[in-house]
Formats: sequence, structure tokens, C-alpha cells
Amino acid sequence: MHPALPRFPLFAGALLAALGVAFGAFGAHGLRSLLDANALTWWQTAVQYQMWHAVGLIALGAARLPRSLLPAALLTAGTVIFAGTLYLMALGGPRWLGAVTPIGGSLMIVGWIVLAWQALRGAGRRS
Repeated sequence: MHPALPRFPLFAGALLAALGVAFGAFGAHGLRSLLDANALTWWQTAVQYQMWHAVGLIALGAARLPRSLLPAALLTAGTVIFAGTLYLMALGGPRWLGAVTPIGGSLMIVGWIVLAWQALRGAGRRS
């Protein structure tokens, strides 16, 4: 395994958090007068989900759990797809992106389920 792979969840979480702060500030200060209420809601939802998943990835990276690469990859990809499509739609992107957004949400859900399953399996082996 590449030496950087175990650090991937921490890296991805920190990067998503930094971008989440920047996008949140941009939405609150730069876009407030430019976007309608619906678009601002999409933007805020994207920032909120991005930040929560960034925190989760940082915790996952700090925990240094074995086999955490798959859940981290699912959480990262899901967050990028979910939040990314909402950001793009808020900025005037095509509405069909709204059909892609749930794919990101599904990847995030699967990432958390995989992590829960691995935690349950790992707990059974230690006893």
C-alpha cells in the first residue's frame, strides 16, 4: 500500500473543510445579493453537508482504523458529487444535475454503512 493512503481520510477531510469554509463565506458574502432564495438554500445545504462530512473524514483519519480507505473514498466521492452538483445548480448550472445529487448522497450513506459494518466486524474479532 502506498504510504500516503492511510492519511487519505485526514487529507480529504481537511481539504473539504477548508473549501467548505471558503464556500460558506463566499455564499454568505459574495452570493447573497446575486442568488434567489432557492439557489441560496442549495448553496447552504451543500456547505452544511460538506462540512459535516469533512469533520467525519478528519475523525476517521485521526482514528487510524484499519480498512478505512473504502469508507473514506465513498464519503469523499459522495460529498464532492452531492455538494458539487448543488453548488453548480445554485450558480445557474443545468437543473438535470439535481438528478445526479442523490448519487452523491447515496455514496455518503453507503460510506457510513461500510464504516459501521467494519466497526462491528472489528469489534467481534477483539472479543
